[in-house]
Amino acid sequence: MTARLPKTASVATAAEGAKLHAPAAARNVGFLCDLLREHAPLSGDALEIASGTGQHIVAFAEALPGLTWQPTEVDAPRRTSIDAYAADAKLPNLRPARTLNATAPGWHAAQTPLDLVLLVNLLHLISDAAAEVLLREAMAALRPSGRFILYGPFKRAGVLTSAGDTRFDADLRGADPAIGYKDDRDITRQLETAGASSVRQIDMPANNLAFIATKT
Repeated sequence: MTARLPKTASVATAAEGAKLHAPAAARNVGFLCDLLREHAPLSGDALEIASGTGQHIVAFAEALPGLTWQPTEVDAPRRTSIDAYAADAKLPNLRPARTLNATAPGWHAAQTPLDLVLLVNLLHLISDAAAEVLLREAMAALRPSGRFILYGPFKRAGVLTSAGDTRFDADLRGADPAIGYKDDRDITRQLETAGASSVRQIDMPANNLAFIATKT
């Protein structure tokens, strides 16, 4: 999932011990927990793709104790940060971080069928081709009636709908022309092609969107 990123993307700084701190994660964790309480299954196995610093998944595991949470991350320092947050939280439903490149074809085959796959703030940081592989693999990793919940900034019907989104998308494409905001229509179509029986789109704070895809 390696891409050239501008300084405005994926910001995390050193915190206590091995922990990293991402200001964006601190800002959106509350309403992401609310989203999951409303739309995630109540029990079963949950996998988060690109868990980042670990701030999110500790809060998710605390908010939804009926799910057993598996954090994943390609970046070794971030996996260490995830495990540092988990060690402090001491939650019985939170597993140690694992390495996962979710843009690699075929990764779903190594997973026990999952009840929930979650992805937060990644698709705009990878190419269109990588995003399509990720969506297909995430849906394939789910058991029937499992859910894939996807959150982040997107174009609406091909249009960037705020000045901030326009600037950020330009920054992304300036750093790497292969990346940038994806279109909500393409996401819905790809999820349906990958086996979603329904895809619900939800407006979120700060002009973000969430997609709730349920597997056939």
